[in-house]
Amino acid sequence: MTGIADQAWFRDPALGRILALLNADGGEGRVVGGAVRNSLMGLPVNDVDIATTLRPEAVMERAAAAGIKAVPTGLEHGTVTLVIDGKPFEVTTLRTDVETDGRHAKVAFSTDWTADAERRDLTINALYADAEGEIVDLVGGLADIETRNIRFIGDPARRIAEDHLRILRFFRFFAYYGSGRPDAEGLKACSVARSKLTTLSAERVWSELRKLLGAADPGRALLWMRQVAVLTEILPESERWGIDAIPSLIATEKALRWTPDPLLRLAAIVPPDAARMEALAARLKLSNAEAATLKAWSTAAPVNDDMSSAAFERLLYRNGADGITTRLKLALAVARGKAEGDFDEMARSARLIKLLDRAMHWKKPQFPLNGGDVISAGIASGPRVGELLAGLESQWVEENFVADRAALLARLQERVQ
Repeated sequence: MTGIADQAWFRDPALGRILALLNADGGEGRVVGGAVRNSLMGLPVNDVDIATTLRPEAVMERAAAAGIKAVPTGLEHGTVTLVIDGKPFEVTTLRTDVETDGRHAKVAFSTDWTADAERRDLTINALYADAEGEIVDLVGGLADIETRNIRFIGDPARRIAEDHLRILRFFRFFAYYGSGRPDAEGLKACSVARSKLTTLSAERVWSELRKLLGAADPGRALLWMRQVAVLTEILPESERWGIDAIPSLIATEKALRWTPDPLLRLAAIVPPDAARMEALAARLKLSNAEAATLKAWSTAAPVNDDMSSAAFERLLYRNGADGITTRLKLALAVARGKAEGDFDEMARSARLIKLLDRAMHWKKPQFPLNGGDVISAGIASGPRVGELLAGLESQWVEENFVADRAALLARLQERVQ
């Protein structure tokens, strides 16, 4: 496991062109980070990042001379994005940290590969591949790749002090790439520094947590986060609720081929309390869509798995399908977790699957009347219009949406006379 020259992504002519550009006339460029890590672990490679000894202005000058589009995406941090045939490659000058405060870093450009590697967070993220595809390992990352050990570079406490978000990155990378138990020194450092997470922006915290919850199986990472109180630090709502539902939820997702959904996993570890979910959404600055998803779930009416089809249709109409669907998925995961050898839970699982299928394919019936119909019947614009309309709609729902427009207009006439 010493090279990646045979990888299809590495043989991309566009990448070869950029590496040739950077390695000419005394410069040097190497692929770094995720592309190297994923290749060595047999995982897909999406983005390709490159480190170089050249300063950003020199990168832009060379790109211009070669007819390559250069976008100054982060000059203060030494980053230029080179674009060939619509494909972007981030090129960043080697750096050393001049000053860090746990949230931001001031950097100086460098030509020292070892210094650049040692300022990074985890050993598996600090591997380089030179222009021939040979791996350059300056921090012991290859050994950790082999054992799937997620380990901070050097002193874990110092790495965390440079950027407190590295606490969550440690667990996120463990969720995606780790095996066994987390590195003991890293785990201890994360626990000691966990209160520093409150100094970070909500956006950064939620971004990392969402990525972690999107892993194929975040269960072990969440378990260790709870063990060292990191989870409680960022999600106090989970403290008395726990993460016990996660294993059966992951198993259900795999069995039923559900796409991993970070918000569904989040709902599994926090209480369905509308007020607390509203506060959570505000604290972590969730998007409007994410906040709406949590609200729909936390305010949805509980579902009785043996309710009639007609009653379920009425429930969907009054509550909407989104929140009900989330509740059914979580209930199904719990039931399936108990189903082995328990015929009652097996039967319950079967009923929940049917209800879930109906909810996921449900289309809300359109109430045939509107306010204009009430006004046309002789009612002046005002609260009485809404009252009449609501009463007719309620009766229509209770009768399972059977009455058509003509029947409802007739009822309206009866009520206004």
